[in-house]
Amino acid sequence: MPRGRALRIGTEIRAGCRKPTTMGGWLRERFGARVDVSALLAELRFVYESGSPVRGDDPYRSNTFVWFHRDLPDEAVVPGRIRIVYRDERIVVVDKPPFLSTIPRGQHVRQSVVVRMRDELELPELSPLHRLDRVTSGLVLLATEKRWRGPYQSLFERREVGKVYRAMAAHRPDLPLPVTVRNHLVKHRGRMQAEVVPDAAPNAESLVERESILADGAVYRLTPHTGRTHQLRVHMLGLGIPIFGDPLYPTVQDVPVHDFRTPLELLADELSFVDPVDGRPRRFRSTRTLPLASEVAES
Repeated sequence: MPRGRALRIGTEIRAGCRKPTTMGGWLRERFGARVDVSALLAELRFVYESGSPVRGDDPYRSNTFVWFHRDLPDEAVVPGRIRIVYRDERIVVVDKPPFLSTIPRGQHVRQSVVVRMRDELELPELSPLHRLDRVTSGLVLLATEKRWRGPYQSLFERREVGKVYRAMAAHRPDLPLPVTVRNHLVKHRGRMQAEVVPDAAPNAESLVERESILADGAVYRLTPHTGRTHQLRVHMLGLGIPIFGDPLYPTVQDVPVHDFRTPLELLADELSFVDPVDGRPRRFRSTRTLPLASEVAES
């Protein structure tokens, strides 16, 4: 097989187009001038689900699929190791470092939890049941096979997964804690920051507690009761204690995507739930500790 990511494409025919007689004809109609189909066919980049190559003069096959393998651009290796916290036949719990995407997207394909763990564990159907921001570190729960995804995904949909984060930020002695922050958050497509909508019904809730005081700040225990985008980061900002190392809050910083020097000091530290298959209580804890900057410096 050619090196690269497989993209599944169907054999639909566009409205008003004549039905092709060969697979090569369909591929040229499907991709148009933007892809050199003849070259890719010669390089055996198109294959059927069986793995056999698509030939340009193969008779057109309706109701089938082919796979298109394309080369992936070189990516800077994200520092830090993905640590396996737990593994059984149904789930894998990993502890990801900062700067590593959960899923392949944009400029991060190989450098993602899913791609690296599928390769390392030899689990081609491995898939995440939730996501962490690329700059957030900590626990990610994955299903080993498609058949297990539904039962565990439903836990997150019903908010039956307990999550605890820990973060480093400035110490404000005047800030009365613990406090529960409730407000309405929205994240618009194309905008990097989430926004608080005044006077709107709350859709985001977080419990913020101060856990310890350090020489250069404090460690906070954050318990989200909802899962809005950037929720904890915005709630900490609203309390006047933005999380150390945040490239978006309070202001958007122009940090190159391959700059791994300053991690966001936010750790997805605990996951707990009742297993939907066997009914056992599950509880997992991150192997990482704050400050994360010290770990990055050592890697």
